[in-house]
Amino acid sequence: MMIEDEYIRLIFGLKLKQIRTERNLSLFGLAKLSGLSKSYLNEIEKGKKYPKTDKILLLSESLEVPYDHMVSLKLDKNLAPIGEILQSKILKEIPLELFGIKENNLIDIVANAPAKVNAFISTIIKIAQNYNLTRESFFLASLRSYQEAHNNYFEEIENDVEKFAEAYHINLSKRITAKELEEILVEEFGYTIDNEELQKHKNLDELRNIYIPTKKILLIDKNISEAQKTFIYAKEIAYNFLNIDERLYTFPWIKFDSFDQVLNNFIASYFAGALIIPRKNLNDKLTNFFALEEWKPLKLHQIIKHFNCSQETFYQRLTSILPKFFNIKNLFFLRFTHQANSPEFRLNKELHITQQQAPHANRNNEHYCRRWVSIKTIQDLEKSSKERSTFGVQISSYVDQKNEYLVLSSATQDPFKKDISRSVSIGLLLSPHLKKKLAFLKEDTFPKKIVGVTCETCSVKNCAERVAKPSRLYKKNKYNEIAKTVDNIIKNYS
Repeated sequence: MMIEDEYIRLIFGLKLKQIRTERNLSLFGLAKLSGLSKSYLNEIEKGKKYPKTDKILLLSESLEVPYDHMVSLKLDKNLAPIGEILQSKILKEIPLELFGIKENNLIDIVANAPAKVNAFISTIIKIAQNYNLTRESFFLASLRSYQEAHNNYFEEIENDVEKFAEAYHINLSKRITAKELEEILVEEFGYTIDNEELQKHKNLDELRNIYIPTKKILLIDKNISEAQKTFIYAKEIAYNFLNIDERLYTFPWIKFDSFDQVLNNFIASYFAGALIIPRKNLNDKLTNFFALEEWKPLKLHQIIKHFNCSQETFYQRLTSILPKFFNIKNLFFLRFTHQANSPEFRLNKELHITQQQAPHANRNNEHYCRRWVSIKTIQDLEKSSKERSTFGVQISSYVDQKNEYLVLSSATQDPFKKDISRSVSIGLLLSPHLKKKLAFLKEDTFPKKIVGVTCETCSVKNCAERVAKPSRLYKKNKYNEIAKTVDNIIKNYS
């Protein structure tokens, strides 16, 4: 809830603006009528200032409105919805500053059309409730929009990584190790690393680490891989080097108190990825790889292995580097998970640069297309010994659409969740520009598949991979036919 003084100022300002506009008075006109300056009145209406008693008396006399009505917090039916919004947590939950919006600007918009804006906000809330969108998913969607608006490339963080490397004599052309980052955490930032405590708590088997700020103790799972440990240490360095206090204390997180914590977690993660996979190093390697005349997947695996990272970290790093340095901006990143013997594949992470290409999450009770390489790599993994990652690549053509994507995918067992497999994929829009950039991208280099979004919406006939009828498509076609018949009847009678 807004603090009382702030709420009172805003309500008074909104009431003054409403009364003034109802009397067809401009700010200039009210200034002449009341003897108060135009700039002062403007600040009152925006909720920045609350006038003293003598000034309120002047305004009530000038506008012929009772003093008690001016100072009352009771709002008429047109402004009542705004009062509800201001007293609720809605404005505080939305990360307005992230998108360059000031709260007062939004209040001005609301004040100009309160009924319509209130209906819009209420609609958004109802949609969120109907689709079970949580506060967490709302924050993550806001963060994803922020990433997409910047093509997931943040120059300032990249520069901070290079400043850190220079200050601590880290050679970014060489493989970063957990040992050298741990030394910096302990010697420079006063950390104590504890590898034993988490093992004592069986219900914490999905946590990689817990940070205890009062003691600067980092509890870390001793069974995690070298790459995972390096990433965790790099994130902790980011929090300290960038002087970030508002942060999360577990990885993965189990709770958060504010959007700032979610945003700062992203900043620290981005810093970690940029430190472990430096932009110049990756840029050079990708330039040489793209120049190959033939597709050599082993070369790509060697690039990934050069960096001390997981496949997911590498694929996500590509979403930053490809748009910035190769002008490959039409791309998407997906992460699917699957529990053994379950019919459900879950899309729990996505990023779309430039184009909002399907698939998207929240396909309630529907079955994602099994023709996607993202799902096929998981299926291949589950048929194998599961000791090694499985890889796949294909050109995906969306049914009834012109767009085609070159999609690379890899799948691994989730090291922290029993019987859970996951895949990460990156899709690049096939375009003349992409074909010029990738020398190995020739006709018939990769297998092609026509894909849908979900079985329930897919029009592909005789699909061997289909696991559900196209029920939503049938319904859509049925209503289209009904609408067409109705139109013909109306035309015949016209």
